[in-house]
Amino acid sequence: MFMRELRTALRSRPVDGNGYAAADAPLITDPAELGSSRVSAWGAVKLARHLQRPHALHLIERVFGRFQELHGDRTFRDDPAIVGGIAELDGRPVVVVAQQKGSSTEENIQRNFGMPHPEGYRKAIRLYRLAERFHLPLITLIDTPGAFPGPEAEERGQAEAIAKSIEVMTRLRTPVVAIVIGEGGSGGALALGVGDVVLALENAIYSVISPEGAAAILWRTASEAERAAKALRLAGPDLLEIGIVDGLIPEPKGGAHNDHDATAAKVKNAIVSQLDRLSRLTMSDLLAARYERFRRIGVVVEPAGELAAPRRPWWKRVLGR
Repeated sequence: MFMRELRTALRSRPVDGNGYAAADAPLITDPAELGSSRVSAWGAVKLARHLQRPHALHLIERVFGRFQELHGDRTFRDDPAIVGGIAELDGRPVVVVAQQKGSSTEENIQRNFGMPHPEGYRKAIRLYRLAERFHLPLITLIDTPGAFPGPEAEERGQAEAIAKSIEVMTRLRTPVVAIVIGEGGSGGALALGVGDVVLALENAIYSVISPEGAAAILWRTASEAERAAKALRLAGPDLLEIGIVDGLIPEPKGGAHNDHDATAAKVKNAIVSQLDRLSRLTMSDLLAARYERFRRIGVVVEPAGELAAPRRPWWKRVLGR
């Protein structure tokens, strides 16, 4: 029944433009706008990990209508750390893929603390391709400390699943909006993070490694996590300054955990506004802009002068060759 109505909605969509008015979605595009409300890097880490912070399903039930969850990767099993399916956004059919943490110890155990296994990423890929096949915009919600690092995940091809997810997203022929709603950790987050527009909630974090992991590597102790968080520049304002995210979605005073409804309203406005803009682009322009967006991240410094000759292999030095 739902799929029949979905096809009807798709056929009725106008060819010129998307037929939906852009919503007023004030985004923070300059860190200076935060003023005195800007929290420290470690403060952002604590807010992003707050147990009562709105997680993916909290936002999905408030932002989208008629969400129909789809399960399984058609290969191994259904991974509860990844949720996704078809939904409506102000009457517009979309595909939603998200990482789901828990609000209690029991729910976190059920959701594996938001750390997906390879089958979770393969489920996400299946939904990405569904969005492309039916020309539906894709919205991803990122909230994970990272992909599950256990031996069983490695045995089932964790690295390959993440890499494939990133590859599919880079070439996906449909608009993609990615939002970091809590904790965005390493490749486990990037597998859902290749979008035409990447946004983050004001107190979300996004990093290649957790502060505790970085501290353990650099200073041999997790007690230096606060120092590592500052060095990683993982807080929203830092992400905005270095071009990792395109805008920050304001949170209620004190953090998103204080008002789930207000947070969801701002997330919805941001998504509707960005989809309205993206839907006006031709597919070739959309893919070219997505490519250029990620190519601009980071700085490459070319060495000055001539490069030093490569050192001879040790075995040639030993044999005198």
